[in-house]
Amino acid sequence: MKQYDAVLLATGAILPRDLDIPGRELNNVYFAMEFLTAHTKSLLNSTLTDNSYINAKDKAVIVIGGGDTGTDCIATAIRHGCKSLVNMELLPKPPLERDSNNPWPLWPNILRTDYGHQESIERFGVDPREYELSSNLFVDDGDSKVSGLKTQSIKWIKKNGQWKMDFIEGTEKLWEADLILLAMGFTGPEKDLPDQLGVDFNQKENIDTPLGSFATSRSGVFTAGDCRRGQSLVVWAINEGRGAALAIDKYLGS
Repeated sequence: MKQYDAVLLATGAILPRDLDIPGRELNNVYFAMEFLTAHTKSLLNSTLTDNSYINAKDKAVIVIGGGDTGTDCIATAIRHGCKSLVNMELLPKPPLERDSNNPWPLWPNILRTDYGHQESIERFGVDPREYELSSNLFVDDGDSKVSGLKTQSIKWIKKNGQWKMDFIEGTEKLWEADLILLAMGFTGPEKDLPDQLGVDFNQKENIDTPLGSFATSRSGVFTAGDCRRGQSLVVWAINEGRGAALAIDKYLGS
């Protein structure tokens, strides 16, 4: 800060949400971005000939978590030539049409079949998605590598105005898995640089700014994009970049 009149933090929100259950330390359990980033680097550097990526070929793959990142994991694993693929989701299966509690102009919470799901259907003949499953244990093959995942079915019950998970007895199941990818979303930006600059975080673990502002709690430090609003789309990053530039220009001219 001694060298600059203003600093903009636009570092994204890349801290992945972990799955803290027994066996998490086993080999071949990865965060989704570890898998996807290694694949992309190897593809660009050597068209996947350098063997520096996490290869899903001939493996039983489980992707935990839906969303765009999970879909990318599904498609990439299939293109590697995985033996089987299951995509597990904690939430219920969305309806085919809007529910009455999801009216326009809210984003329609309906079942969508994305490109990764479609590729899996074409490859294996079935939709890879399994809903309302709680992961309980990564199974050790005896050599510190994952060999399976134990789950239990759940149902969502509304109690005192809040949705809670209710575990269904007798629904425990063991799934084969040589490779498990965690695609359960992101918890916010990395903390090192913001902590060094002394800026505050909000309850969502994003860099805190007043409503409609790009200024952080420290004078001269601004923020924009995912590290300010949480994981979102690139159009928001573009919009916020422009908004932050205007805010910085106004600050420097004051």
